[in-house]
Amino acid sequence: MQEKQTVLSAKGLCKSFAHNGGQVHILNGMDLDIYAGDFTVIMGASGSGKSTLLYALSGMDRATAGTVMYQGRDLAGISEKELTALRRSDFGFIFQQMHLVSNLSLRENITVPGYLNRRRTAAETDRRADALLEQMGLSHIKDHLPAQCSGGEQQRCAVARAVIHEPALLFADEPTGALNKRNTTEVLDLLTALNAAGQSILMVTHDSRAALRASRIIYISDGRVVSELTLSPYAQDADKPREAQLSAWLSAMEW
Repeated sequence: MQEKQTVLSAKGLCKSFAHNGGQVHILNGMDLDIYAGDFTVIMGASGSGKSTLLYALSGMDRATAGTVMYQGRDLAGISEKELTALRRSDFGFIFQQMHLVSNLSLRENITVPGYLNRRRTAAETDRRADALLEQMGLSHIKDHLPAQCSGGEQQRCAVARAVIHEPALLFADEPTGALNKRNTTEVLDLLTALNAAGQSILMVTHDSRAALRASRIIYISDGRVVSELTLSPYAQDADKPREAQLSAWLSAMEW
């Protein structure tokens, strides 16, 4: 079996906050490797540090101690300007709240980050945006403002915006948390298709339906990795045995 390529690596990762004259420890010396091509999901009880971990790994927040290595660089050792440039060029982000620009059309929300990236010409960015709009099923409403669209349509736009520049790693923080069942399935189908095409994804979720799409699930508790589960590539017709496997594992985690 070919050895997996590490896209992001954390060693001894700690995150603490001052509270009432003391320290609250959210991450406690965590070691974690994220591999290229994986659909990695982070799970854990509320307050276990899932989102804090995602923000620390992506450089959106600084860890208190430890290292996060990306392409030979420790994110703790680079400036805010360099971090901003890195997030703009190499990382993509999807959140529970879509954060679309209200006075821009769906197409404009997708293209603007592509223009800022400058990896492509404006014409190339336009062509990629149109291809993504088609893939996301949004071509017919590409000129609509976010307020004219459903939550699912807005989140699909947010997915397209996050991958317009073909990021090395796509971070997703509860991306289906505000969606109904139908829209959740549509967004998960898109993420699954992106991963099947080679996109590396790191997603935080509390939803076992979303976790079913993963190739690797990491369970954390009290700021530490306590277990992980490896799954075969997702196939819709194999949902039942996959669900049973995940359910048994989560039960063992006292989920």
